[in-house]
Amino acid sequence: MTSAEFISPVQLKEEFQIEGITETSVLRYFATLNAGEFEATAALFAVDGVMRPPFESDIVGTDAIAAYLKQESQNIKAYPNTGIAESLENATIQVQVTGKAQTSWCSVNVLWLFILNQQRQISYTKIKLLASPQELLSLRREN
Repeated sequence: MTSAEFISPVQLKEEFQIEGITETSVLRYFATLNAGEFEATAALFAVDGVMRPPFESDIVGTDAIAAYLKQESQNIKAYPNTGIAESLENATIQVQVTGKAQTSWCSVNVLWLFILNQQRQISYTKIKLLASPQELLSLRREN
């Protein structure tokens, strides 16, 4: 491991802030995602963690999440703005974060919903685009 690899996650955490959010795994999610460190992003999930991206089915497991992010998130930057966290049953935490996602061709308002397990790993996240139906249709990929 190089010194850059060792320092990077700590630096990212310290440089990344979201109003109302102190959960380290959520802050690191955005920091590693924006840095293109998709293996590190996936490592924040529980082994059987689930990611539900827009227009996709559930992606289950850290390996599948890392592969998905490597393929789909290369040119996306997340700009979370504010968030709120609340305790749920069984010592889990729900975190909602709003902000924007930027690609090379568009910017859209987004709501990220995270469920953190007792170990503060991400057990579930859903990424919801906050746009009108017409705006969402214009974002669909051409197949």
